[in-house]
Amino acid sequence: MTKKTSAIPIRHVFWFGWKLVVILSVTLFSLTLLRLHRNSRSQLSSPPRRSRISNEIFEGPPKVAFLFLARRNLPLDFLWGSFFENGDVANFSIYVHSEPGFVFDESTTRSAFFYDRQLENSIEVAWGESSMIEAERLLLEAALQDPANRRFVLLSDSCVPLYNFSYIYNSLMASPKSYVDSFLDKKEARYNPKMSPVIPKNKWRKGSQWITLIRRHAEEVVDDEVIFPVFKKFCKRRPLVDDSKGKQNLKLQKQHNCIPDEHYVQTLLAMSDLEGELERRTVTYSLWNLSVTNMERKGWHPATFSYADAGPQQIKKIKDINHVYYETEYRTEWCRNNSTLIPCFLFTRKFSEGAAMRLLSEGVVGSFDASALLSTSP
Repeated sequence: MTKKTSAIPIRHVFWFGWKLVVILSVTLFSLTLLRLHRNSRSQLSSPPRRSRISNEIFEGPPKVAFLFLARRNLPLDFLWGSFFENGDVANFSIYVHSEPGFVFDESTTRSAFFYDRQLENSIEVAWGESSMIEAERLLLEAALQDPANRRFVLLSDSCVPLYNFSYIYNSLMASPKSYVDSFLDKKEARYNPKMSPVIPKNKWRKGSQWITLIRRHAEEVVDDEVIFPVFKKFCKRRPLVDDSKGKQNLKLQKQHNCIPDEHYVQTLLAMSDLEGELERRTVTYSLWNLSVTNMERKGWHPATFSYADAGPQQIKKIKDINHVYYETEYRTEWCRNNSTLIPCFLFTRKFSEGAAMRLLSEGVVGSFDASALLSTSP
């Protein structure tokens, strides 16, 4: 007699299948949460990169990209024209961010080097606002289109070179690092706690806006899509003192105060753990007017060099500076090329037209014909 095998009840099969579906669902849900957590942490720790073909192979010599941040025209174009005339055109490129619609041509500039060098996508810029950072990023983005550009120098419309083209070109190319003035901001309460956790306080840095970047760091600034939006939202300067507002100024001056262009690049590179690849100093000299009255009513700005301030002795004092002391970090930054002490500064600001003429007449950047300059004023 054959013994029959007992069949598994249908309800047991259904119950087993249902448990399997639940287990798989919980497992998939847990894996998804873990992946989201990891992605969010990586986004906070380092900005994402845009897809860009990094063209490291290029023909010809490496270039220095001179990036001018101008209000409108370039009042010192005659000096820069002489500077570029003494250089090899294969060694440099020029980009200008001016007000929207402004065109550099024979009617607006005294130097053909600036013809049509304006950005077509420029924006309105205001001091102490995030628009200043946006303009810097637009300049870097335009310059990155040329793979031969290997150094990126940000300059204002009042900057002047302290040496001839050959000296500055060789100095910039001699270092594999970027020059970014960067230090801990301990005295001023510019860090906004609302920036956390995207920007932790221990990564907050301050420094000069006038930077010189190697190509990889320029890409880091242009590709940033995480840090800049936080700056735009939470780093804003407070209104300056306005006599017409009387006692209301007391309330306005209690608002949080932050100057974006003095913190953005420094903080971004600190967030990206790139400080070891920096010379943590600027190559552009500024003489600051630290008057409290001036700061309250106009904001702290560098003093302007006049004709009388631009003589050989004054210029020599700037050229002789070979170290910078950072009080908040008790750090002395010696300016070296390998083990040799070198001058810290290659450029200076803010120069008036008279001061720039005197610099040219002293033969700092090249020969100078004053009569030709006066006859071609736009």
